[in-house]
Amino acid sequence: MNELYGPWLTLSAAVPLAGAFWCGRQTVPERARKWSLLFCGLTLACTLLAWIDFVRLGSAQATEAWLTSGGRGEGWAIDALSAPLLPMAAVLYLLTSVATLRTKIRRFSFGWTLASEAIVVATLCCKAPWGVVALLAAGVVPPYLELRARRKPTTVYVVHMTAFVITLVGGWALVSLGDEQTVGAGWVAAPLLAAIFIRSGIAPFHCWMTDLFEHASFGTALLFVTPITGAYAAVRLVLPTAPIWVLHGIGIMALVSALHAAGMALVQHEARRFFCYLFLSNSALVLVGLDTANAIGLTGGLCVWLSIGIALAGFGLTLRTIESRHGRLSLDRFHGIYEHKPLMAAFFLLTGLASVGFPGTFGFVGNELLVEGAVETYPHIGIAVVVVAALNGIAVVKAYFTLFTGTRLVSSVQLGLGPREKTVVLAMAALIVAGGIYPQPAVQSRNHAAIELLRQRGRDVEPALAVRPGE
Repeated sequence: MNELYGPWLTLSAAVPLAGAFWCGRQTVPERARKWSLLFCGLTLACTLLAWIDFVRLGSAQATEAWLTSGGRGEGWAIDALSAPLLPMAAVLYLLTSVATLRTKIRRFSFGWTLASEAIVVATLCCKAPWGVVALLAAGVVPPYLELRARRKPTTVYVVHMTAFVITLVGGWALVSLGDEQTVGAGWVAAPLLAAIFIRSGIAPFHCWMTDLFEHASFGTALLFVTPITGAYAAVRLVLPTAPIWVLHGIGIMALVSALHAAGMALVQHEARRFFCYLFLSNSALVLVGLDTANAIGLTGGLCVWLSIGIALAGFGLTLRTIESRHGRLSLDRFHGIYEHKPLMAAFFLLTGLASVGFPGTFGFVGNELLVEGAVETYPHIGIAVVVVAALNGIAVVKAYFTLFTGTRLVSSVQLGLGPREKTVVLAMAALIVAGGIYPQPAVQSRNHAAIELLRQRGRDVEPALAVRPGE
């Protein structure tokens, strides 16, 4: 296995972990915030260097020298799938910390945020199945501790996450102890499927996510769901060995959940619940891409993974910024805040439409590839994906008119954006637009990852199904 030029993977996980301990010792929230920004920035730099090294090596996967000598490189490595996911996760954590206003820093734990980032980055670096299981189980702890610290109800979250951990551990134990014949049996695959459905918020296991957005801070809930680690568990634990009927089951359940969540997003009366259902609907399409089992459809699903991770994170940060000035937002009445925040209104519309695949954004390419691959395999799935995008687009436009138009807001307090928030808005907008104008590098990266995943399943990929350079 090829070796990276530096220990970037280890540093990507170790830096935020060290930052969590250091920020936890700070008694002044503003000082903890400044240190958090430093550690998040260093983490982003390490993930970018790991990605650059991986591209320069041009191999299927790469690890670090100290692991290669011990024969443990297979379990801790970067490959075509995780290479762009690592900096994406680091960007989300950095921009969320930057966008946190001084009025909210006492409610937002920077130490636990860095600990959560260390777990997410380590999960995306890990390929050993039991390591993925352990890290996914550890990732549910920081949100629970925040709910306890805020004295909010934890029953719904605890019940679902306990069921997730039990089914995840039990499901992989059955797989690892079984032979080729038992792995294909329904009773072996059922626990793993249940774990993935719970973590991904697939209906009817989605109520924990709406409860989390209701009671946790918006930033914590946003960072817990936007990396879409449920899809990562599906790719690492299920996709390589599961029989085709298991993938069909994942795809059908995810598609039904996407349609259900899209319909629910249209009728929500509260902005946080609206965002939660919009995210559930779009993130379910990533699992739909796994069901296509061809290079084009799988490439589209992986592109959607990146696009909604960035777009919906920006969309959520927009709502979080508005909430910080106006409190919890109701969608039952017009707010008319466009005149106070025209830049935020434009960014709200850009990120919302990018998540549903509007032309000119990175989401457009991913959705087109997903629909093409789905239609080629199952025509009805392709039609349903288009319906989901249409419903979500209507919900986004409806929320835009409710929040920014319809009346004139009169306020004696300055409600405009601060320098930090403008930086976040411009950075996220640049990523979304640049990905739409020049999508080729990201599409090629996702296509390589899709081909490798199909080869792990023992499927030969026809050249016509792969995205060729310059296409």
